[in-house]
Amino acid sequence: MAEKIDLKRIARELNLAVSTVSRALRDSYEISEETKQKVFALAQQLNYEPNPYASSLRRQKSKTIGVVLPELPNNFFTHVVNGIEWVARQKGYHVLIYITHEQVEQEISLIRHLQSGRVDGVLASVCAGTQDIAHFRSLQQHGIPLVFFDRVCEDSGFPTVTTNDYEASYNATVHLIQQGCRHLYHLTLPLHLSIARKRLQGFLDALRQYQLPIEASTVLIAKDIDQFYDQLEQLLCSAQPPDGIFAAVEKLVLQVYHICQKRHICIPHQLKVLAFSNLETAPLLAPPLTTITQPAFEIGKKAAELLFRKIEKKRDVFEQMHYVIPSALVIRDSTRILGPSISKEPAAELIHSA
Repeated sequence: MAEKIDLKRIARELNLAVSTVSRALRDSYEISEETKQKVFALAQQLNYEPNPYASSLRRQKSKTIGVVLPELPNNFFTHVVNGIEWVARQKGYHVLIYITHEQVEQEISLIRHLQSGRVDGVLASVCAGTQDIAHFRSLQQHGIPLVFFDRVCEDSGFPTVTTNDYEASYNATVHLIQQGCRHLYHLTLPLHLSIARKRLQGFLDALRQYQLPIEASTVLIAKDIDQFYDQLEQLLCSAQPPDGIFAAVEKLVLQVYHICQKRHICIPHQLKVLAFSNLETAPLLAPPLTTITQPAFEIGKKAAELLFRKIEKKRDVFEQMHYVIPSALVIRDSTRILGPSISKEPAAELIHSA
């Protein structure tokens, strides 16, 4: 009867410990390249085939990763999850999705739940109210890798994957100014979120660059969504309404469209509007919405790739900790120009008309 080809056989022939052979086959950074090559060569020669189920039990791996999202009815996060799942399938992993519904208490509860070993790693985008990330640090203490994406915790020491929030916002604001807007407003989430701060800073710097006035009321922060709707309606129906609106997140621009339809405010004749949005129906709105479209699938894919490198304990001294994948400004009818613009210079390299 032929001898079973397993880790013990490979370890015996190479005079190595079984644990060393196991780590080498997993491409662990703890094992030298020379040893890995010897192990891989013999494993191939002997036609070694690992038992994924037994391997999972030995390492106590769940073959599952967790994804923590602030909300699900959001086209951006839908595409992010698709990118994550694409990578997970290649790795033979399942994906569990957890929704915080923008509630810090729910986020803390979910992270505590994930500390039990239910997942091998976590990908997270924090909710709007998150300021203290002690609950996320507890994952690290339990040996569970963590990668932040989109809404990230800066200077936390964890890997992050984002888009170029500042540059995209600056270029989008310049576009509005070039379309003739002089009284612009920025709609955003609470400013302790990194994406909110960067997008606002890009907006404000563009106003300063074109010497347009900045007032306290230039920024409308959506702390409570119902109250925000009332404030927005008052603004759009005021004696001096804005002529340009930049929404930092998708759900806020939909409220602009709703109020404009309700109050018979014509876009883009009376008000030009654009937003960060991956809304697939943006070209079908009346009028079609100009969007800063984020590379959501690519963000999810890159975040998952980083997480699996952590799970598999692969380490590269030159590996980046923070990845920025650029967004694209897609110009549609909601910001079409009706008169002369301030400048004929292009607002950004990544500008498309649709």
